[in-house]
Amino acid sequence: MTTSTTSATSMTTDTAPVRFDTKIAVVLRDDLQPWQRLNVTAFLVSGLGSELPEVIGEPYADADGTPYLPMFRQPVLVFEGTKETLTAAHSRALSRALPRAVFTSDLFTTGNDRDNRAAVRAVPKDQLDLVGLAVYGPRNAVDKVIKGARMHP
Repeated sequence: MTTSTTSATSMTTDTAPVRFDTKIAVVLRDDLQPWQRLNVTAFLVSGLGSELPEVIGEPYADADGTPYLPMFRQPVLVFEGTKETLTAAHSRALSRALPRAVFTSDLFTTGNDRDNRAAVRAVPKDQLDLVGLAVYGPRNAVDKVIKGARMHP
């Protein structure tokens, strides 16, 4: 059964896998250093979680009842591609009006959110030097947006 609040298809048993009709995808430029890939991914997905409450699951707790923060309710799939692949994905995400977050190369030289936002604001969208893009939406639409990107190794 599909529900509009979770956008997930659930099976009749609790052990059956859940298949989501939405996708969270991150596309990273393939020339990033390992630390940059991790940093960019963390920053990008934080944007989705803050603006899209439907992507957040329920809070966690261990067997002792210690509470933990909720996380995404579905997997985040990480891809990589060339600068051109990332630019094309950005254009497709914009044309489909999908929720998205961007990380540009300029953000590696800033140290806070205010300066990050100013760095992005200073550059027209078609001139952004993208190193990462996160996108969320219907699975088939996200697949079209990230066309040409390959799964991160």
